[in-house]
Amino acid sequence: MSARKVAMVLYRCCWIVFVALVVVTSFTGPLDPFGLVFLPAGAALVIGFVASRSAGAAGARPRPAVEVGPPVAGRWTALNSPADKVPSHGTHAYGQSYAIDVVAEPEGESRPPFRSLWPVVRPNRDFPAFGAPLLAVADATVVHASGGQRDHLSRNSGPALAYLMLIEAAVRDLAGAGRIFGNRIVLDLGDGTYAAYAHVQRGSLLVRAGDSVRAGQQIARCGNSGNSTEPHVHFQLMDHPDLDTARGIPFTWRGIGVPAGGETFTAGEAVGTGC
Repeated sequence: MSARKVAMVLYRCCWIVFVALVVVTSFTGPLDPFGLVFLPAGAALVIGFVASRSAGAAGARPRPAVEVGPPVAGRWTALNSPADKVPSHGTHAYGQSYAIDVVAEPEGESRPPFRSLWPVVRPNRDFPAFGAPLLAVADATVVHASGGQRDHLSRNSGPALAYLMLIEAAVRDLAGAGRIFGNRIVLDLGDGTYAAYAHVQRGSLLVRAGDSVRAGQQIARCGNSGNSTEPHVHFQLMDHPDLDTARGIPFTWRGIGVPAGGETFTAGEAVGTGC
């Protein structure tokens, strides 16, 4: 087990111990001295900071951008793009340094806007990205495919977003990368490069670990599982299939480049489906 993997496991264990101590002492009374209850949280913060800095230091000398095909077809808009900042999602953790989010914006269809109060949540069918095909970005081998987590309702309102950021995201972080990414597919593109797709729709997998896929082949559908505000595609390239160990790799989509946040782009159609 790599040092980075050990660090991520210790990080989660420290937070779990802290939460357990808070719960226990709420019934038994405070520890003596009281500050002991915060030691695991302090250790977790230090471990997380060091792990992030180490990944950031590696990212300061990034590999050249790898050209791949787009993971979607049709008209989409980019969010949280590495064209605007790195790390694009505010963290180097889980190989996300150069990750990008995209939401479907088909001609003639509207995507529900963010609301301050109401409706608090929306069903996934209201969002055009839900159920959209996910495409293999290159000829590759599937190294991971999981699709059993539920697609939850949207979090695109003030109260729902607060719940996501303050409660749900913290719980998912304790449970590990698999709960943050939700249903996911990881492809081995060769030369030490792996492509990860997050928030995949439950029950939509068309591939399994060990399958070979070709560029443009449909491998699943876009969902809203994991740490997600609404149905969207989270895509990233990384140097290892284990999200706890991975460091991000820059990408560029063939014929598109790297769309900036708010930029709308159109990608070609799929070449076929998996078996």
